[in-house]
Amino acid sequence: MKKSIIILSVLQISLFGCGQEKDFNQMVDKLLSHSVTEISVDSAMNLTNAIFLDARAYREYEVSRIPNALWIGYKEFEPGHVGQIDLDATVIVYCSVGYRSEKITEELEELGFTNVSNLYGGIFDWVNQGQQIVNDKGPTNQVHGYNKKWGQWVKVGEKVYE
Repeated sequence: MKKSIIILSVLQISLFGCGQEKDFNQMVDKLLSHSVTEISVDSAMNLTNAIFLDARAYREYEVSRIPNALWIGYKEFEPGHVGQIDLDATVIVYCSVGYRSEKITEELEELGFTNVSNLYGGIFDWVNQGQQIVNDKGPTNQVHGYNKKWGQWVKVGEKVYE
């Protein structure tokens, strides 16, 4: 059974690299206004002291998140959620694909954050590139797909919609 799962994961990653990644990037490019600094998953992985902020609904955060990410929400966001973070800290904000986190990144800049970026492609790109996600129990392969329309972009892992 484990061999089947590994083969399926390799197949999913291979398919994602053969045109579907281009489609994903085109969708993200059209969705975002590109009003803030964006950072790729590869570049984000090279930062050792970055603080990741999750701009999704709390239920999405409960299903899985980037390790050590702090939940700040989107509709629920308020400046107090980031009150303990140094304004000069390296901060990366993410959501499912980058739309909500782009808006929160704008708000953080207005609050005076000087080194804040939006994670291009969000947690969907993060997991599609094979990066680890966690929940309260530890590593997981579950990803909240937001809804079936948006969940189509999750190519690796188990989609959750509740």
